[in-house]
Amino acid sequence: MSIVSALRRPRTGPPLDGAALAWLALFGLGLLFLLVYPLWANPYGLSVVRDALIFGLFALSLDYLWGKAGVLSFGHAVFFGLGAYGTAVFASMAGGGNAALTGMAGAILLTVAVALLIGYFLIFGGVRGAYLTIVTLAVSLVASHIAVGWSSVTGGDAGLIGAPPPGIELFGVSIVLIDPVDQLYLVTALCAPALLALWIACRGHYGRVLAAIQDNELRAQTLGYNTALHLLIVFVLSAALAALAGGLYASLSGYVAPAFIGLLLSTEVIVWVAIGGRGTLLGPFIGAIVVQRLQQEVSSIDTKLWPIVIGAFFVAMVFLFPRGLLPLFERIGARLAIAPRPSA
Repeated sequence: MSIVSALRRPRTGPPLDGAALAWLALFGLGLLFLLVYPLWANPYGLSVVRDALIFGLFALSLDYLWGKAGVLSFGHAVFFGLGAYGTAVFASMAGGGNAALTGMAGAILLTVAVALLIGYFLIFGGVRGAYLTIVTLAVSLVASHIAVGWSSVTGGDAGLIGAPPPGIELFGVSIVLIDPVDQLYLVTALCAPALLALWIACRGHYGRVLAAIQDNELRAQTLGYNTALHLLIVFVLSAALAALAGGLYASLSGYVAPAFIGLLLSTEVIVWVAIGGRGTLLGPFIGAIVVQRLQQEVSSIDTKLWPIVIGAFFVAMVFLFPRGLLPLFERIGARLAIAPRPSA
């Protein structure tokens, strides 16, 4: 189907086909697992799944930018780090029972402002493709140096310790989420609506506009769409999601380190998205969980093996399953659905 005919389709979302039903089924199964997992899991297992979900939310933010708008960023950890550092710093300044909530809100607003500034000059300046990727790489390096050098605020190489856990205080009643089960449910309650909302939005006319921009931005401009504005909105929203993930991680783990804003994390999140399935939105969660679990198993044997294993695993995925794990699961489900059943 051509771009023109796709954009002229009704603005409502398409009917649920087999792929959409498979996506919803996987989403429902994953949500059900997260709801019942605390029934038998120990606190360590709950913390592992919690952190994997947070990194999945971070990967979702990049997949929204890269998979749906075609903008690859090698500096996406900058927004994750801003969310983490901002939450810790603003929470310590605010104090009280709403410290974590105030800190996270301030961190997201700061990240949105930074993303608006960077995105405006890059996107409206006509920077696209590999040049934009290189600039985001430079931004990541600059941010990493600031995080280490501005030790009076960021703690330098040691980072920051003591970020308050999430909680709320209303009318003298304070609720603090310290229990691992409550923390897992909090992360689930934030990740599930964000994922479902993006999926629904990208299935309709809005998603077709982004697909047209990714396929041929010039042609989308000739159809009357302000492509730079659309890209800037996606850039800022993805940064806000990354900041939310960073703020959650800082608040739930209680510390912030320079690694949260560095190039290594920016590279790792690209790997998570690619392994899970770029453009699928649900795939990045799968990729983050699989890679995190694999890292734990390999590191328990020998920490030096992990870089070799993840490199080999990523190369194997590129050659064997270039579209990622989620499309592979969907193809398997489709084949099982249409497989002929033996007659009685």
